[in-house]
Amino acid sequence: MTARAVLIGLPGAGKSTTGRRLAKIMAVPFADSDQLIEEREGKPIRQLFDVLGEPRFREIETEVVAAALDDFTGVLSLGGGALTSAATRQALTGSGVPIVYLRATLDQLSQRVGDGRTRPLLAGNPDAGLAVLAAERSQTYDEFATITVDTDGRTPGQIAATVAARLHESRRKH
Repeated sequence: MTARAVLIGLPGAGKSTTGRRLAKIMAVPFADSDQLIEEREGKPIRQLFDVLGEPRFREIETEVVAAALDDFTGVLSLGGGALTSAATRQALTGSGVPIVYLRATLDQLSQRVGDGRTRPLLAGNPDAGLAVLAAERSQTYDEFATITVDTDGRTPGQIAATVAARLHESRRKH
């Protein structure tokens, strides 16, 4: 079986950037759930949010993540809000795939997301939006993660190497 991992975390945690590097280290493909959604729906995430609303977007996201967990044998990065769906959380738990939480401080996240224009839940006031999302989601990330890696002050390459090492260690224990 090909080693797989799912990356979770707040917007700006580095899931996509780190995921690409991790996939390269592990010699497996990389996929981003937001990109998979855009490909399936033929529209950017922001437009889907605006036109369909968040509840319908989350339904689509759940379908896309469940399909990826069934069919994809690489590193999968999830959108920051994917775990807000009980169905997505259930699919993740049932998959047995290691879930890696990339954790960062609000200061670091704020620097990384910039003005937040491309992130529907952060548009307007990214700092305030990040604080709200952190309060709402951090506990869920902690609960579902099988591995947690702090990302502050580290490059994506350093983070990916740490994740790869932790995945290797966890596989050796099982």
